[in-house]
Amino acid sequence: MSLEEKVRGVSAMLEQVARDYSPAAFANSFGAEDVVLTDIIARRGQDIEIFTLDTGRLPEATHTLMREIADRYERPIRIYYPDAAELEAFSAERGPNPFFDSVELRKACCGIRKVGPLRRALHGKRAWITGLRREQSPTRSDIAAIEYDEQHRVHKFNPLFDWTRNEVWWYIREHDLPYNALHDQGYASIGCAPCTRPITAGEEERAGRWWWEDPESRECGLHPGRASSERVHQALPADPSRSSRLGEVTTP
Repeated sequence: MSLEEKVRGVSAMLEQVARDYSPAAFANSFGAEDVVLTDIIARRGQDIEIFTLDTGRLPEATHTLMREIADRYERPIRIYYPDAAELEAFSAERGPNPFFDSVELRKACCGIRKVGPLRRALHGKRAWITGLRREQSPTRSDIAAIEYDEQHRVHKFNPLFDWTRNEVWWYIREHDLPYNALHDQGYASIGCAPCTRPITAGEEERAGRWWWEDPESRECGLHPGRASSERVHQALPADPSRSSRLGEVTTP
């Protein structure tokens, strides 16, 4: 499948999500993939809410891009923050950087700064759109275009699931899109400042996230697991024609 065909497929999927799964929301972390999806959504004026999770530890370059994107597309981006009281209590007990001490404490920090705000962001939504790709890491190698998130009880769409890193960057350069300046410094995947470093030649894309941990644990809890194929199909529309069209635009 050519990249042009993939772009058309992504657009068709998003059109159908906006039409058949409203209210739908796109979780934008302002990584390269999310810049691509923001552009496709904004170009077609799709009725999809765009939100982001501000953990309180984001790099300044991410905040700069956040403003550039909002100004470029003149679309509101809803920002969700951690619960202040919960974060204060956790920091008072564990200190400002407990994530270096153990995987459990790191995941607890992510739970407060990311998972809790995501729960609020997805409340009342029927669809959650992400920029996940199979190529990003071993923990994402088997993601599907369409999944069902049992934890949040929403349909989860990963339109770029089969895109390569080169294809993402082709789209960015072809459309002259703004992107996080840290990418030019070797950061392939960008999260909180203390937990992100540049990668070196030969490392997988998310090797710079929580690099002191084993690769199998390098997820923050936003994507704890995916549904079985049977459960995914049960989550699709009852209307056979709608289900068929989804298959057409998402099958690689």
